[in-house]
Amino acid sequence: MKRIGVLTSGGDAPGMNAAIRAVVRHSIFNGVEVYGIKKGYQGLINADFVKMDLGSVGDIIHRGGTILRTARSEEFKTEEGIAKAIKNLKDYGIEGLVVIGGDGSFRGAYELSKRGIAAIGVPGTIDNDIPYTEYTIGFDTAVNTVVEAVNKIRDTATSHERTFIVEVMGRESGNIALYAGVASGAENILVPEIPYDINEVCKKIMNGYKRGKLHSIIILAEGAGHSFDVGKKIHEITGLETRIIVLGHVQRGGTPTAFDRIMASRMGAKAVELLIKGETAKMVGYSRGEIVITDLEKIKEKKKTFNMELYELANILSI
Repeated sequence: MKRIGVLTSGGDAPGMNAAIRAVVRHSIFNGVEVYGIKKGYQGLINADFVKMDLGSVGDIIHRGGTILRTARSEEFKTEEGIAKAIKNLKDYGIEGLVVIGGDGSFRGAYELSKRGIAAIGVPGTIDNDIPYTEYTIGFDTAVNTVVEAVNKIRDTATSHERTFIVEVMGRESGNIALYAGVASGAENILVPEIPYDINEVCKKIMNGYKRGKLHSIIILAEGAGHSFDVGKKIHEITGLETRIIVLGHVQRGGTPTAFDRIMASRMGAKAVELLIKGETAKMVGYSRGEIVITDLEKIKEKKKTFNMELYELANILSI
């Protein structure tokens, strides 16, 4: 393989730049040319390609977001769009592609692989909802961002003796809420995977106040309910003053943690190794400290299992 491309697709995640850097430099080290594809799959269709060199990825490992930008492409979901993308890749002599993104991005990579373009997926999403990998790029940073915010919120919650609901990202996945909730000692963690009884939530809050607690922190994944509606119900049932904090896109930004930088670097380098070896339709994952490889076809057939053991531990520790 003489020339490969790299793109980021879907939502941005801290650590994507570290992965891009690893792809570019590992390729050049092995005598392979690299083209960056801007704005994801739409960039493939528009031939928005730029040749990358060592300097192209200098001083980016610590930066959040993605220097290649990202976008969603409805056109790529059509046969005409895929045909345009493949033509552009062939016109540029690009034989393989590293796709950094989530499950939707991987579906696109799989479609390209079926049509003769070697494609390797690198999981980059703050939701950590990709199966066959313990962590995805950006998740650790997002969790730490939430924990840092909750630490500050807890100070004012104690001063005013209030209940705070902190809404975090996760329409279909409660992983950020779960991990951040455990790490910050939240009294309640509400996620879309597990139904909850608002009366039980209120009971736990009141039990805490009765034994002298000065505040209560609830971490709510956005897919588990509207935070303002939940806050209104808690106030109606308990009479306690409740405040709502919606962290929103702050969770996507910021400097990636050391863990995300190292994992992204390892994943990006392994993706290049696989392309050089002639592999395609694979995902590079992370498990028990090691880089693991999974068929992309398996990714689209399975949903990641929610960590019930950690969720139950959170309930025990928050009594």
